[in-house]
Amino acid sequence: YAKDNGFDVILIDTAGRMQNNAPLMRALTKLVALNRPNLVLFVGEALVGNDGVDQLKLFNKALHDYSDSTTPRLIDGMILTKFDTIDDKVGAAVSMVHNTGQPIMFVGTGQKYTNLNKLNVKKVLKALIN
Repeated sequence: YAKDNGFDVILIDTAGRMQNNAPLMRALTKLVALNRPNLVLFVGEALVGNDGVDQLKLFNKALHDYSDSTTPRLIDGMILTKFDTIDDKVGAAVSMVHNTGQPIMFVGTGQKYTNLNKLNVKKVLKALIN
């Protein structure tokens, strides 16, 4: 559909696939395999803290475990919503990057598309040091 209609970008929203719901994660893994997207991004809430790290690990594990491929497609990065609510509590975000080796591509700081921003690494480091 996208190629036929000249679209450069397609966003497939999985509408809150729970990483511990096997049927939904199998469907997502199939969706990724069939569409071969340029990027697979995990979207999670920054304010859940270390629960977000666990969600991310389970999400990536499910992508791996339910794949039929010998080289399964895992996440390429993350979007963290509600990033404006965590103040100096950025440790979970750092752990997410450390555990996956993938970057936080964007952070959400409000309800509008204009509130989706690139992560300010200097600001995160400053919060960790202070």
